[in-house]
Formats: sequence, structure tokens, C-alpha cells
Amino acid sequence: MTEELNYTVKLDVVSEGYDDRTEWFQPRVGLIPPRTVVLTATKSLISGSDLFTAIRSMQSDDLGRTWGEQVIHEETLGRKKEPNGQEVVIADMTPAWHAASQTLLATGSTVRYLDGEHAPVPSRNETAYTVYDPKTQAWSNWGILDLPGREDKFFKAGAGCTQRVDLDNGDILLPIYFIPRDRINDDSWKNCYMATIVRCQFDGTTLRYIEHGDELACPDPRGFCEPSLTKFHGTFYLTLRNDVRGYVITSQDGLHFDRPVPWTFDDGEELGSYNTQQHWVTHSEGLFLTYTRRGADNDHVFRHRAPLFMAQVDPERLCVIRETERILLPEKGAQFGNFGTVNVSPEESWVLDAEGLQGDAECVMDIQRTLDRGARNRLYICRILWNQPNAELQVKTPVLTL
Repeated sequence: MTEELNYTVKLDVVSEGYDDRTEWFQPRVGLIPPRTVVLTATKSLISGSDLFTAIRSMQSDDLGRTWGEQVIHEETLGRKKEPNGQEVVIADMTPAWHAASQTLLATGSTVRYLDGEHAPVPSRNETAYTVYDPKTQAWSNWGILDLPGREDKFFKAGAGCTQRVDLDNGDILLPIYFIPRDRINDDSWKNCYMATIVRCQFDGTTLRYIEHGDELACPDPRGFCEPSLTKFHGTFYLTLRNDVRGYVITSQDGLHFDRPVPWTFDDGEELGSYNTQQHWVTHSEGLFLTYTRRGADNDHVFRHRAPLFMAQVDPERLCVIRETERILLPEKGAQFGNFGTVNVSPEESWVLDAEGLQGDAECVMDIQRTLDRGARNRLYICRILWNQPNAELQVKTPVLTL
């Protein structure tokens, strides 16, 4: 009889401490097979929301047992001045190994600022990408994916905080979310984004648009954002952020999808994950969702973004199996929700996040409330140690067909 898939959890704290000015934000890891991992994150200014600085990274050649020095990529991935006086920076970045070109490719979005604040409407977002050199531990200057209609339909379009799927032939299925220029509202909370999957080709240097799939829409506030894609047993699964509730949707080709349905538990109760990301942990023997939600004695946490959970998904019913839910990262008053997942070996998957210090549900900017509850801007790696090897992590080297 085959042993049932199970796992144990080990928490590592990579960094801890608060400098009264910035906080760790959006930590993610990319694997360079077989044992090198590159951790990326940004320092966000605590004086406002999503005020990002240059990307930082650390490299480990032993799957995170030891880490090299932190490198701040100010020249290539820092803020850049534009002719109109605005500053632009790459953010919301997710690195992932591209086997066909044997490169670590990170994708994300650009963000623009003016006089220390977010640039005024209509401010452009672009789908940005950068490539890592493990020998020099440097990221390249970011490039921009040339989407058709960049001045209208895809004027505000990015791959921020998304998980992609690389096909056997080297093509990339990259989730993005976008809003056409003529639909951008002066009040950003009234914007309604759409999500789609862009099929791209990558030659190790340049990411090129080939086509995009269905344009997925939702009438609830701010539409569909931060989509994450995975493939499990031949079917593509897409999870979608929405202000009211998270959604899930399936596809047979990764471009054209069925109808989106709200995330629920297997007893029919709504999952309660809203206005934040969900991401996949995909094992060859089971599909798992990572998320935050209401109903966990966490009404004091901003948007109920802690603790961080993982549970197995029923891939046929498209629901979370309640009895499999486990806490990965503990609630200490801080918010999670801007996190990443990665398979680093057949025996081990990681979930990464950092404690967000910007107050609580009652007073968002009162950092002292968060500190008083025990948060210290810890940057966590949660190691998921499988009892069965994950056949999903078979490193393939397909031939590029450009």
C-alpha cells in the first residue's frame, strides 16, 4: 500500500529586526538546480503603502543551510529617474528557473512614484523581467515585455506576485493582470482589473509575447488581481485575488478557462480568503493552496492576513479540504499575504514571507500595535519536508524552439 502523502514543517528565520524606517517585503526564492537558491526581497518604506526600494538578494549553494552576503541591486534594480520627473522601479518580483535557457528568470511589475508618493493617475505599470548571473550574483537591468496595445488595453499591466508555468518546449505561461487606459479611475479602489495568461518565449535574454488567452473579469471591487498558475495531473489551475473573495478556475491548455468559482472548504463554507494573494504548492501526489483567511481568531490583523495556512485541494471539486489545513507561519500581530512558494528539491518545498508591521485592523499605520503583539519584521522560510519525493521537481532541459 502506498503511504499517504504527508509532511512536517520547519521554520527558519533568515532576518529579524526593525530599523524604524523600512520593512522586509515580498521575499521569494528561485532555484538554480541542483542546490543553489537565490532569495529576493525588497525593503519597503514604512511611511506609506507599497513604497518600494531596490531589490536585494542573497545566494545559498546548499539549499539555504548557509547564506552569502546580502547584495543591494541599486544600479540595475533600483529606482530610476524618468524625463517627466517620476521614478520607476521593478517590484512584486518572482524568480523561477527556466530550464530551456538554463537561466533564473524573474518576472514582476514596474511601479512609479512622484515626490515620494505614488505617481498620479493615469500611472503606467509594465510587465518587467530580469535575469540572474550566479557567478557574479548580479541581476540584469530589467526589461519590459512588449505587449500589443501597451498604450491602451495593456497600459496598466503587470505580472506582480504571480506564479508562472513553463512548458516542456520552453514556452512560458505567464499570468498578468491589467486594466485598459480608458477604464482607469481617479479613485484606485474603483478600478476593476482583468487577468489573463500570456504565452511567451524566452531565449535567455529577451522575453517575447506570442499570444494571450481569455480575459477573465469579475464585477466585484477591483476585479481579478495577482493570478497564480500551476499544472497538476495534466490540468492547469489558476487562483485569483479579489477584494471580496478568492477565486479558482481551471483550463486544459493554460490559456482558455472554465468559469471561475469562489474558494470554499469541502463542506461548502466560503474559505474566507480575500483582498490578498493565494499561491500553489504543487507535489506530484497532491495539490496544495497557501492562503490567509477570516475566522482564525484574527480579527485584529489587517485584512485577516495572518496566520498563513496551507491545505490540500480537491482538484475535482475545486475546494480546500478542511481537515488538511495547517498553520505554516504563526500570527504575532503582523500581516502576511505578500509571500512566495517554491519547490527546491524532491524532498522539500518552501513558503516565504515577512512580518508586515504597518499596524492592525483598527489602526493601519500604528506600527507600535504590531510590535507590542510580538512582531519583529521576521523574514521566514517555512520548509515543508515531504514524506514522499516530489516527482514534479524533475529538471528538464528542452530544446528551445524560437
